[in-house]
Amino acid sequence: MRVTAAVLLVLCLLAISHAWDCQEVVNIKNLMQIDAGLGQVVATDTSQIPYYLVGDEWIRLPGSLKHITVGPAGIWGVNKDYAIYKYVAGNWVQAAGLLKQLDAGGEQFIVGANMDDTPFCLTHSATVGYKGPGSPLPWTGLPGAVKYYSCGPFGCWAVNKNDDIFLMSLNQDCQNNGWSHIDGKLSMIEVATDGSVFGVNSAGQVYTRDGITASKPEGTGWSHIPMCMIMKHVTYDLGRLWVVSKSGFAMVCPH
Repeated sequence: MRVTAAVLLVLCLLAISHAWDCQEVVNIKNLMQIDAGLGQVVATDTSQIPYYLVGDEWIRLPGSLKHITVGPAGIWGVNKDYAIYKYVAGNWVQAAGLLKQLDAGGEQFIVGANMDDTPFCLTHSATVGYKGPGSPLPWTGLPGAVKYYSCGPFGCWAVNKNDDIFLMSLNQDCQNNGWSHIDGKLSMIEVATDGSVFGVNSAGQVYTRDGITASKPEGTGWSHIPMCMIMKHVTYDLGRLWVVSKSGFAMVCPH
């Protein structure tokens, strides 16, 4: 069985486009979700155990989380009961509010979506200054309904329950100009700290948005990144694409 699995893995990796040199992520398995930003990588597995990558070793973090994020705003996560936590000095400190997904990739502010797909934003000052229950945490409700929400230097991208894609310009004070609809369909989407955008559709196919610049944050179109498995999650940082398959198998793909 193990030999067969190894052969299938080799064939799978060889089948991927030569533009992305994908390799198996070792020393961790059964991943549910992964996030990369500012040279850091975090992940959760199907047992809701959070991890932090140090070199080639995955260090288990305390607590239990179903979603974790890392970026300019620090390391944050949510658990199965939608409780929100910030990683402060080696421990998780609970924050007020309830979210099912959140993202730390903005310019030191947090965004996320709750159980009803209502998007929220936490200002730069509140995000950076949060140290515990005594710190103010004024979540700002945003228009629309989204199930997955991610920000970068040129804007925030989101998808709704119908897999429609949207883009919003959002500043550190959570001021925005509303959503703009973007062509295509994705079930999850991630924005890298360099502004790159990647996503996975309902069929498990991976896409990246081309032509994104500060002057054209919406980009020009989508390009398919061939993968030999059905994927469920993707993230990108410092020239490396991290992907998690529907079965929890993870690969890292330098470009």
